[in-house]
Amino acid sequence: MNYYGLRFFAVLLVLFGVVMISGVESGDVAFDTNYNVVWGDYKHASVLKHGRQARLSLDAQSGAGFGSKLQYESGFFNMRIKLANKNTAGVVTAFYLASSGNSQDELDFEFLGNKEGKPIILQTNVFANGKGDREQRVLLWFDPSADFHTYKILWNHRLIAFYVDGIPIRVFKNNTKIGVKYPTKAMEVHVSIFNGDDWATDGGQTKINWTSSPFTARFQGFNVDGCPLSQVSSTNSRNNCYASKYWWNKRKYWNLDRNQIKEYQNVREKYMNYDYCTDKARYPVTPPECASNQYITI
Repeated sequence: MNYYGLRFFAVLLVLFGVVMISGVESGDVAFDTNYNVVWGDYKHASVLKHGRQARLSLDAQSGAGFGSKLQYESGFFNMRIKLANKNTAGVVTAFYLASSGNSQDELDFEFLGNKEGKPIILQTNVFANGKGDREQRVLLWFDPSADFHTYKILWNHRLIAFYVDGIPIRVFKNNTKIGVKYPTKAMEVHVSIFNGDDWATDGGQTKINWTSSPFTARFQGFNVDGCPLSQVSSTNSRNNCYASKYWWNKRKYWNLDRNQIKEYQNVREKYMNYDYCTDKARYPVTPPECASNQYITI
C-alpha cells in the first residue's frame, strides 16, 4: 500500500473510532440543532454526550421540559427514551406534539409512573380543535426504565399512528367525512417530566414519594422528520406539507400493512389496559371514529 493509501486508511480508522466511541447513529444530530430547553434550570435539564443525549429531572421544586424550535404540519416524529426507575408513582414523562393557543391539536405519549415493581402504563391521546378525552392505555411488554426504546408518531393527512420500537400501538384515521375532527394545526414537538400525582397513578390516589427524587429520564434521537410551518400563507403551507415529496405522506403510510395490522391487533388483545371507545360510563353512545379506527383496512 502506498503512502496515500495508508493515509486514507488511517483517516478511516480515526473516523470509525469516533463513531464507535460516541455511539452516534447515522442521521443523528445534536440536541440544539432542533430543540431548546423551555423550562427547568440546569439542575433539572441538561444536555450530555456532546449534545447526543438530554436529561430531565423532577423533584419537589421543579420538573423540566424541552421543545422544538420549529412548528410542523406533518411528519414522522421520534424520540428514544429511558424512563426514571424505581418508585415513580405520580411521575409523568411525556413526548407529544401540540399546537399553540386555545382549541389545540395535540398528539400525546404519556408514561404514567408507578410503585416499584408495578408496570408503567403508556397512555396515548389525540386532541383535535380542543377536543381530547380519547385516552388509550397499554401495559408495555418491557421495562421502559431499563434501557432506551424508540417511540414514534406518524402524522399525515390520512393517518395518525403511534409506534413503540416499530410496533403500532394506536391508530387514528382521518374521519372528517363522518364529522370527526382531525388534527391539522401546526404543532411543536415537546418532551417533559412533571408532577401528575393528582391523576396519573391509581386515579390520583397514589402520590409522589419525594424521598425517592430526583426522578430522572434520559432522551436521545434529536433529528426531526417533519415538514416545518412555512412563512407563506397557511393554505399553501398545508398543501406543501401534505405533498408526496415527503416520504411519510406517500400512499404506503396511509394505512398499516399486513404485518403491522397483526402486530397492532396483538397489542390490543394482550396489552391494552384501557380504551375510551369501550368506556360506556363515559360514552353511552360509542364515538363515531371508534368503529372505523379499531381495524385498519389494507
